[in-house]
Amino acid sequence: MPGYEKSGHETSGHDAHAGHDMSGHGGHGDHVGQFRRLFWIMLVLAVPTVALNPMFAMLLGYDLPDATWASWVSPVLGTVIYLWGGRPFLSGAVSELRSRKPGMMTLISLAITVAFVSSLGASLGLLAHELDVWWELALLVVIMLLGHWLEMRSLAQTASALDSLAALLPDEAARVAEDGTVTTVAPTDLRVGDLVVVRPGGRVPADGEVASGSADVDESMITGESRPVRRTVGDAVVAGTVATDDALRVRITAVGEDTALAGIQRLVADAQASSTKTQRLADRAAGWLFWYALGAAALTIALWLVFGTPEQALIRAITVLVIACPHALGLAIPLVVSLSTERAAKAGVLVKDRLALERMRTVDTVLFDKTGTLTAGEPVVAHLATAGGTTEDELLALAAAAEADSQHPLARAIVDRAAEREIEVPQATGFRSLTAVGVEATVPTPQGARRVAVGGPALLRERGLDPLPDADAWAHDGATVLHVVVSPEPGPGPHDDEHGHEHGHAAGEVVGAFALADAIRPESREAVDALHRRGIKVVMITGDAEPVARAVGRELGIDQVFAGVRPEDKDAKVAELQHDGRVVAMVGDGVNDAPALAQADVGIAIGAGTDVAIASAGVILASSDPRAVLSIIELSHASYRKMQQNLWWAAGYNIAAVPLAAGVLAPVGFVMPMAVGAILMSASTVIVALNAQLLRRTDLDPAHLASR
Repeated sequence: MPGYEKSGHETSGHDAHAGHDMSGHGGHGDHVGQFRRLFWIMLVLAVPTVALNPMFAMLLGYDLPDATWASWVSPVLGTVIYLWGGRPFLSGAVSELRSRKPGMMTLISLAITVAFVSSLGASLGLLAHELDVWWELALLVVIMLLGHWLEMRSLAQTASALDSLAALLPDEAARVAEDGTVTTVAPTDLRVGDLVVVRPGGRVPADGEVASGSADVDESMITGESRPVRRTVGDAVVAGTVATDDALRVRITAVGEDTALAGIQRLVADAQASSTKTQRLADRAAGWLFWYALGAAALTIALWLVFGTPEQALIRAITVLVIACPHALGLAIPLVVSLSTERAAKAGVLVKDRLALERMRTVDTVLFDKTGTLTAGEPVVAHLATAGGTTEDELLALAAAAEADSQHPLARAIVDRAAEREIEVPQATGFRSLTAVGVEATVPTPQGARRVAVGGPALLRERGLDPLPDADAWAHDGATVLHVVVSPEPGPGPHDDEHGHEHGHAAGEVVGAFALADAIRPESREAVDALHRRGIKVVMITGDAEPVARAVGRELGIDQVFAGVRPEDKDAKVAELQHDGRVVAMVGDGVNDAPALAQADVGIAIGAGTDVAIASAGVILASSDPRAVLSIIELSHASYRKMQQNLWWAAGYNIAAVPLAAGVLAPVGFVMPMAVGAILMSASTVIVALNAQLLRRTDLDPAHLASR
């Protein structure tokens, strides 16, 4: 508002699973059904293969039919099981060897190939009949397929964040033509500038601006906030959100890949494709385990050839190779990070960089940008004072009437306060904006028409009036102070001077004053207190002058305040904290904070639900709730715990189980059967998958976390 002076100013695949694809290309979602079907088919084939296998019959002590055909059931069906059921593992091994990264698939393929060759040789009479292990080959393939089916299903479930986001778009949109007729079109046919009707209960088909109507809009799928938000003319609405009670007409502003929903989908996809330090450690561990298993198998063969028989040596070596498969290890980290990404997206936390999520658990300092983050970025009436017998309602009615035709944010704040208190505002006439002074209008009152002026210090200086006693204290706290001056309606005769000021009327009387300040979000204090309880230092940075920053910092209990900082200098303040040994998470609105977000150990863009493509932030909060920072911290700790648990279980299990498979306890009479080794290996995978699924129970509700 011209003339409103302010105290201070605002400067403005996972590699280990490459072979999970039925063709060796590494897909997840569409292969769940194929793995499921393959498992059941192989299970059906495995029953006669095992039941009619001489070695299995001898093991359990039952007799087989004497017919010649019975002796060929196991070799024939076993070959089918190896070539058909083992194809995903064999093709995966080829991919690993081509990339010179032998791992899990190579180990599985080696185990089933050795079992196949030895069994085929025994069936053809080329090797000793003890090496006829068709039944173990069949069980191994079936068990491995079961493990992979369960894993594929889990990994496919992690993609549900993307699927659910895509499902938010309606199948059709109601487009309004220039002649007013409404036609049904696909959302993909919409263009920027089109007008669409969103009926009650309907979804917004593309990003846009409300052209007419007002409705409570459910934005929970985008922001994570459960309460519907009132949207009216001029407000932005996002594709996929729901008009819950009334119809809206929306002017489309973005379509297709430019919408917020598409941006969120890209972020989730990028995050699920990115890797973490822990995941890279797991990948390296899987590679080490391959050589560990290969060395253990070679040593097993050598020792059993010396102390046992060639048949025992081969069986033990196959068991070592089976039980050493780093299957659980390969699944330990990817499944955790995929689930955490999905869980975060459902809570309105969009993880763009998994490393940022991983680092968040080590953060000891959170640096908040003030405007738009801790505060709403919009002025509100913080205080008001009256004089000359005027009541607060009368003061608000006079000021709101004078400001009604102004679009300045300070004017809007006064008008909104009057509306909140349901005060009847008279219709003013003769509105004028007085350059460098304020506004003035003629307002009808019970005493007759009065000229009402609302303005800053320049208005009082021009008219020779004194400010109210409270004004100095308000200004000292950084508030913008506006006084309301009422004077009689001037009669005919006087003319405006070159500045637009009237001569010949009384200076008027000050009837009240307003203190307007940037509204502090009610959640900000809860966020600061909760961070303090977690032992995290809270710092605020702003371009505001010292008094404004100090007042906000004092009200919120901020530990340290950087005031008067230009946007281009914010990154230097982040570096200053880092130089002091702090691990810093920077929380900003993503508009002027890009350098600081990039400099911070973790950059968090807040309130970016309609602008998610912020390259400098590692984490983006779809809501404007600063408490959502607690959700990131909680998720970071929960994810790290699951990663550690899975890594220790997977790696520790393999390291301990390999000696047992090799027969280290043979001197005391215990030799692990190969089938038991296969069962234990698959059980390890299932345990890791189930442990990761517990992440779905993590409470990421900012309100709950702030109260703890």
